[in-house]
Amino acid sequence: MLRNGVVLVAAAWFAITGVSEVLSRWFPPFGYIGLAVLALAPLAVLVLAGFLIANGLTMLRSEGRRLGNLLTLVLGIAMLALPAVALLLVFTLQPLLVGLAFLLFFLCCYLGVVFVVFLSYAIAYGRMDHDIAPAAITILGSRLINGAVPPLLASRLDKAVDLYRAAPGTKPLLIPSGGQGADESRPEGEGMADYLRAAGIPEADIAAETRAGTTRENLRFSRGVQEDAGREGPLLVVTNNYHVLPAALLARKDDVDAQVVGSATARYYVPSAFLREFVAVLSEHRILNAVMCLPFLGISALIVVAAMASR
Repeated sequence: MLRNGVVLVAAAWFAITGVSEVLSRWFPPFGYIGLAVLALAPLAVLVLAGFLIANGLTMLRSEGRRLGNLLTLVLGIAMLALPAVALLLVFTLQPLLVGLAFLLFFLCCYLGVVFVVFLSYAIAYGRMDHDIAPAAITILGSRLINGAVPPLLASRLDKAVDLYRAAPGTKPLLIPSGGQGADESRPEGEGMADYLRAAGIPEADIAAETRAGTTRENLRFSRGVQEDAGREGPLLVVTNNYHVLPAALLARKDDVDAQVVGSATARYYVPSAFLREFVAVLSEHRILNAVMCLPFLGISALIVVAAMASR
């Protein structure tokens, strides 16, 4: 449950502030550390923006000019531009523009906090070990390149092979899952199945799923393949580490009894991938997020009214 991330971050925050308060009582100079951290916050924003821009350029060079590969670059530029835009709006002294500046500030703060919650819980959840002996292992698909398995997808398949070989007793059924995209020459499930055969997995333990176009369909269709194969029992899902939490959230929402584990991802790819998954989770819960932002809209409107009344 994503609310566990809220509890996790809140617990960490209260623990840090509580320890800081105790230490500042014992060592009064320690109290200035918090002020120093606040003073360095603008520098931290600049450093983070620079890192995101550099990562975005790396993504463009390594992965090509696709919308999903632009996220870190766009966010890095936005982190530099939005504070300047907000200040310009405030300096106009126009009530509506000042209110808009405050609304931008509140929304940025909200998105920042929500992202910290998502990232913290995603990292914590991704480090948990599964506690089941799977009857089947589903490998979530991703885009094939020229009909072949690229390194990102190979990482998932290699993880599944390791889990398969480590399973005691009867080996689990491996279900490579993925349909054929518009820019693919064949279904992802077929290309993944070929990779598993080349890795030495017996044909009897491979059952490709070739219809799914989304993670939700991956989970649902793979469960159907497992049932059709007569391999009743726990289902384990393998994806990349950045995708573990979103996949687990979907499995829980759709009542798919499964646990999710992650495989390694190239470091340069991780920031953009986490941002893409964060955007997907925001979209999945768009009504809740819209409701949560209503107070910010109300506060900004009150600021506009107060500014107009004082003129």
